[in-house]
Amino acid sequence: MSNTNFKPTLGLMDATMIVAGSMIGSGIFIVSADITRNVGSAGWLIAVWLITGLMTLIAALSYGELSAMFPKAGGQYVYLKEAYNPLVGFLYGWSFFSVIQTGTIAAVGVAFSKFLAYLVPELGNNYFLFDIGIVKIYSGQLVAIVIIILLTYINTRGVKEGKFIQTLFTSAKLLALLGLIVFGFLLVKHSYWSVNWQTGFHATQNYGVKDASGTLQSAAWLGIGGSALIGAIAAAMVGSIFSSDAWNNVTFIAGEMKNPKRNIGLSLFLGTLIVTTIYIAANLMYLNVLPLQDIAFAKDDRVAVAAANTIFPAFGTTLIALLIMVSTFGCNNGLILAGARVYYTMAQDGLFFKQAAKLNKNAVPEWALWAQCVVASVLCLSGKYGDLLDMISFVVVIFYVFTIIGIFILRKKMPNAERPYKAIGYPVLPSLYIVMGISFCTLLAIYKPQYTWPGLIIVLIGIPIYYIAVANNKKTA
Repeated sequence: MSNTNFKPTLGLMDATMIVAGSMIGSGIFIVSADITRNVGSAGWLIAVWLITGLMTLIAALSYGELSAMFPKAGGQYVYLKEAYNPLVGFLYGWSFFSVIQTGTIAAVGVAFSKFLAYLVPELGNNYFLFDIGIVKIYSGQLVAIVIIILLTYINTRGVKEGKFIQTLFTSAKLLALLGLIVFGFLLVKHSYWSVNWQTGFHATQNYGVKDASGTLQSAAWLGIGGSALIGAIAAAMVGSIFSSDAWNNVTFIAGEMKNPKRNIGLSLFLGTLIVTTIYIAANLMYLNVLPLQDIAFAKDDRVAVAAANTIFPAFGTTLIALLIMVSTFGCNNGLILAGARVYYTMAQDGLFFKQAAKLNKNAVPEWALWAQCVVASVLCLSGKYGDLLDMISFVVVIFYVFTIIGIFILRKKMPNAERPYKAIGYPVLPSLYIVMGISFCTLLAIYKPQYTWPGLIIVLIGIPIYYIAVANNKKTA
């Protein structure tokens, strides 16, 4: 026996915790190293996070209008389908299933195992287990898969169980991050604030070189400007955008929200504002406790570990390892909980496996949850956090741009539709996001094409799959 309808059990606080918890994974603890190597100054490091934060806030404010118009499960998939056509909606859903959501779940799972290795080295990504021919299996990959399976199982038990874990872990990581930031200004014995800010907005670049052991070492810092600087900013933003992504996950669970027309838009704003503020504050703390060189070349890019070791010399490494484990565990719970609702809605439209359209006795899409689990687990075997990150950011921003253009389309297409909430700053702010998003994607395509084509190929593979699905539906109709 399966339930046919979702139960509205999530309130504003729950939704805000899903937004914040899904956004804060491992990125804020790691990606500032790569950003600094790309732009090489305190001013540009903070500017990259500010630009990303502004884009995220504008997008969240714009999505409020769409979430109030279509307060049902599926979120962005539904918005794209309504604004354009079922094919565009499907291409998003297909990309979401094959790389966006599942790739993010895998990347966050791999990051969990990376920091667990601080406490138990035998469970890390460098601990080789066996070779199965196609890939080599490391214990860290298996840890990531076990975490994904565990959280998937918990979420099949019902939305209340997933909600409890989300609120608990998100609250814990927000308080811990806040504490780390405050202590970074109060307890550090030597401040590098004034030295780092002498770099101002004088952009330099240093990709570094790997020594015989594979450790990244500093090479020469070279001044950059003009097109090189623009390309460096775009490359740097891959990390900050990935770290700020998944804010839209709350739109996927609209069917389980109390008063979704009000609470989704509000939770999007509150969640993204909280996280953006914490991200910028964390980077200001890094600039206070570490010289720029040490931010850029922190061991394995673990900037937060380097910072914590200066603030708490005796136990900094352990503290950050535990914080990131809490952070990534809670982040993956939010991603797993929300993602399956997209496949459920696609299946209801006849564009995904039929079994995904069913809810179990706990009123959750159990089959869709396990399908997502399988794909994410396969992606974990790649073990490459950075590769997954690079593939995702470009595709994600393209679909955000299309969705926000959809606001303009729907204003013309459905002028009389009920809009309990309208996009703040329309048409200026949504237009600003569109310009910024297109600029980011164009610059990546020009300067870092390897970040763009794998994701585009995955999207395009969805076109024949869509037509096969439509043809099958006609046969069975």
